[in-house]
Amino acid sequence: MTSSLPNSTLVTGATGLIGSHVVRYLLSLGRPVSALYRAGNGYGLLTDIASQITWLDGDVLDIPSLETAITPGGDVIHCAAIVSFVPKDRARMEQVNVEGTANIVNVCLMRGVRKLAYLSSVAALGRPESKSNVPGQPVVLTEDQKWEESPLNSAYAKTKYRAELEVWRGSAEGLPVVMVNPSVVLGEGDWTRSSTQLIKYVHDENRFYTEGDINYVDVLDVAEAIVKLLHSEVVDERFILNAGAMSYQDFLSKLAQAMGKRPPSIRVPPALAKVMASAEAVRSFITGTSPLITQETARGASHRYYYPGERITQSIDFQYRPLNVTLTRIASQVKHRESI
Repeated sequence: MTSSLPNSTLVTGATGLIGSHVVRYLLSLGRPVSALYRAGNGYGLLTDIASQITWLDGDVLDIPSLETAITPGGDVIHCAAIVSFVPKDRARMEQVNVEGTANIVNVCLMRGVRKLAYLSSVAALGRPESKSNVPGQPVVLTEDQKWEESPLNSAYAKTKYRAELEVWRGSAEGLPVVMVNPSVVLGEGDWTRSSTQLIKYVHDENRFYTEGDINYVDVLDVAEAIVKLLHSEVVDERFILNAGAMSYQDFLSKLAQAMGKRPPSIRVPPALAKVMASAEAVRSFITGTSPLITQETARGASHRYYYPGERITQSIDFQYRPLNVTLTRIASQVKHRESI
């Protein structure tokens, strides 16, 4: 399909962790890129290459700006979203994640884009309370998983699920779409946001770890996968992006070893995690910072899930990077940051 690719690709959420790597990957292929952004917020993680991008002042909640940014016959990669497990962010998250995605879909339909690629999350698959058929083994959730209402579903998960429904509505109305559902995304970025907080947590040599497993994927793999799917013949499908899984203890220990830091060594049982979440809520209110653990994250800490990520490797030319390669790169970036 390369020969029929459009002249433009619009990326929303381009200044964030995943969006910025999507932009960099597109540029590495020689593809022209435009990015939707709010001028007052700056260029984020793309400051160093801002001159190579066409910047369009707009917002996913501002339909006229979308009508200007989305060009007929072009491609759109929708990465913009709010990821939060803090109660005060729920209304804004609902607005941006669900309403914003509906706006993107509607304008893509109206403008007749060639294809829309949507960045979802494994959270949108839901977390059923059903137990594994094998004692001690994680519950396996695939791309075919049907959403189940459950107290283990976070407010964030619910907004991503409803956003997916908007994308599938667009597909039913004739919009070519493809979707990816990454697990915990590992990469270099703003330590105060999303999954990159794990890096700061280990860097600061915090002592505690929770029960449960972490499913992980390199941000470079997410960027490569979503662009390759956009440029492929694949339509109306979604793909889990997950390179592997391990216990939080093992993962944090490997990350600490790569960074030359002391690993967390004190296990936090589920009951204590809930108490710590309450204490974190008070601390974050007083300091104005985001809590490291919330009641939502504490509830899910002891539950084990696994998301097989092989379907995409069987559909397109794509392979995941080994975890040690990812952690070595992250550690190198951290050391460079410390030396500045």
